[in-house]
Amino acid sequence: MDYKGIGGRSGQEAEETAKDRIHRIDAYGFERPKDFDYASYEEFYSGYLEILTRRAIKWSKLLQRNNGVEKSLKVKRYIRKGIPNEHRAMIWMIVSGAQAEMDLNPGYYRKLLEGEKNDRLVEAVQTDLNRTFPDNVRFRKTSSPCLQQELYNVLVAYGHHNKNIGYCQGMNFITGYLILITRDEEKSFWLLDALIGRILPDYYSPAMIGLKTDQEVLGELIRMKIPAVADLMDSQGVMWTLVVSRWFICLFIDILPVEFSWSNVYRLCSVFGIACFMKDQKFSFVWH
Repeated sequence: MDYKGIGGRSGQEAEETAKDRIHRIDAYGFERPKDFDYASYEEFYSGYLEILTRRAIKWSKLLQRNNGVEKSLKVKRYIRKGIPNEHRAMIWMIVSGAQAEMDLNPGYYRKLLEGEKNDRLVEAVQTDLNRTFPDNVRFRKTSSPCLQQELYNVLVAYGHHNKNIGYCQGMNFITGYLILITRDEEKSFWLLDALIGRILPDYYSPAMIGLKTDQEVLGELIRMKIPAVADLMDSQGVMWTLVVSRWFICLFIDILPVEFSWSNVYRLCSVFGIACFMKDQKFSFVWH
């Protein structure tokens, strides 16, 4: 059924016109799916661009005035609304404490890469390289440069840095995401350490106590907020862990649909980060 789209044009016409203007591969290297709604995407961003511009100006003024970022209610509010692309890596590095750790340990990351390697760790990491963002052209072996090398470096270095955790599946998506944002493997390493080493250590430990706890909390929240979903799960005998464990292990990065997730994942991770970094106990439920 034909429908009227932007400016009264038919849906098909609007879709074809938008498709001509919007690249098949997004700014971070992800291929848009075949059923991607180009017309709706263009319509949304044509109105959202003004908001993004206004937000970027506020961030620039804040950073110029303070010569950096200090933890405050104003910064928290800004982060909740979204960090502009050009400032995201720097803000994450500062509020997570990753920048401070990197400054205190110059050359440490390179020493990890140059040190003796654990063969089992290396094999586990190599197994997951091709599985990481298969829909992203920058992680394909045919790309030049190919981000698989940076991904390998960060994961192997972190596995030797934190031997209690080493490497487990899910960390590859988190690390790949950090590399796409920072475009710097050493910064990605220290951000990964902030997340896994200090903020969510019980997510990736052998017992995964933190992960299991948060899954149960989510289940209880769903019973409270959307009982129909909880009743359906119970009637089908489906355990929450079968559905949501991957969500948490990947920090939702590989779960949300790509066509709308990369703005939302960035927002989710920013809000998630500020909740952890600033000890905000009001964020959805207690993450730690």
